[in-house]
Amino acid sequence: MTTIKVESFSLDHTKVHAPYVRQAGVIDTPKGDVITKYDLRFTQPNKNIMPTGAVHALEHFLAGFLREELSDVIDLSPMGCRTGFYLIRLGEASETEIAQALIRSLDKILAADSVPARSAVQCGNYRDLSLFGAQEYAKEVQAGLKEKYA
Repeated sequence: MTTIKVESFSLDHTKVHAPYVRQAGVIDTPKGDVITKYDLRFTQPNKNIMPTGAVHALEHFLAGFLREELSDVIDLSPMGCRTGFYLIRLGEASETEIAQALIRSLDKILAADSVPARSAVQCGNYRDLSLFGAQEYAKEVQAGLKEKYA
């Protein structure tokens, strides 16, 4: 049997307390750049799994809003388990700095009246986007993050 070493597979998902922001890894490139991966956990693993329409809409929103709040964002990707997102960016920032940028991004989601990039031209599954779902999770996550990072 092949053992695959993936940081998130080593995380005890029964002991985490979502929502949170966690620095999940740092890579120093051969050219001296630093790339940091953050675990933006929205829901409690194995307890509250977000439906795909909400995750998909949150991804569309956060892909833009986090780039407005933070410099050097490389990627924002949903977790396959549908409990959060991975943020990858050039450079390092504290978990608090990332959480505060996420809180501001969630504010923007709560004020939105439509999901961005919601057409067949802009998205490969444009029919599976839930503004309502995204805003419900944004409210919940924002409240929890404000308690921890405000």
